[in-house]
Amino acid sequence: MIRSMTGFASVDVEHPMVVLSVTLRSVNHRHLDLHVRLPNPLLALESLLRSQVQQQLARGRVELNVSAQFVQRANLEVEVNEALVERLSEALNRVRASGLSIADLTAGDLLHLPHAIDVRETAGDSEVAAQPDVIEVVTGAVAQALDELVTMRSTEGEYLLADLDSRCALVSELIAKLETSAAHAQGVLEARLGERLKQLVGESELDQGVVAQEIVKFVARSDIDEEIVRLKGHIVHWRTIVDDSLACGRRLDFLLQEMNREINTIGSKAEGLEVSKLIVSAKADLERLREQVQNVE
Repeated sequence: MIRSMTGFASVDVEHPMVVLSVTLRSVNHRHLDLHVRLPNPLLALESLLRSQVQQQLARGRVELNVSAQFVQRANLEVEVNEALVERLSEALNRVRASGLSIADLTAGDLLHLPHAIDVRETAGDSEVAAQPDVIEVVTGAVAQALDELVTMRSTEGEYLLADLDSRCALVSELIAKLETSAAHAQGVLEARLGERLKQLVGESELDQGVVAQEIVKFVARSDIDEEIVRLKGHIVHWRTIVDDSLACGRRLDFLLQEMNREINTIGSKAEGLEVSKLIVSAKADLERLREQVQNVE
């Protein structure tokens, strides 16, 4: 299965208790590098949300951002400092007794007076956020964003797969051409060495059997049949990997390294201008494949 590592998703949810905004962004990365940003009341959910993401995504640098506005506020509790208010009233009465005119205390005066009236929440946003309904809303919004992100990554993966398939087909064609050209070049080499052997034996007292044995060893060292067989096997393995349901980016990258190693070996063994040209083309196509595979999850 081919999925891209780049994608974006955004989900907004309104609930009687909370209004949520969830965004997910992902870009290329060798592993799953997850960054989670939550408002303070939702920090206790980080582990749960990380687990959600890890179940869906295998690779990529992923940013999960959640913002929340709590609509249903906690119950308020009002406490009047009666002792302070009583002392203030007594003080005002003493002022009036001295002959000065002064207005009575009003509720507005008390609200502006420090510590006269305290208003506090019996439960804060963190307690509201811990309620099962809110947790369900948050995890549901993240799940929806993940579904959208995976869909986007899968859609981009289809384009990646088409490009990778076409490039892999080119490499497969080059391998077939390499096999033919190398076999022809080896035949030419054997014929040329055979003619040279006849000349050397005719001009000297060298043992023909010994010289022929050395030529066979030399020709064997230039044989690339094993490398060609392994390259064909890698192409078959490539098809198996891309059809797998699991994330395959790292496996494809490793397989391309093995294919490049075989091509380098062929380049060091095979003879002929045509073979050299094919080696250069194959290495270029493998490099393009590897660059594209860096985008695969």
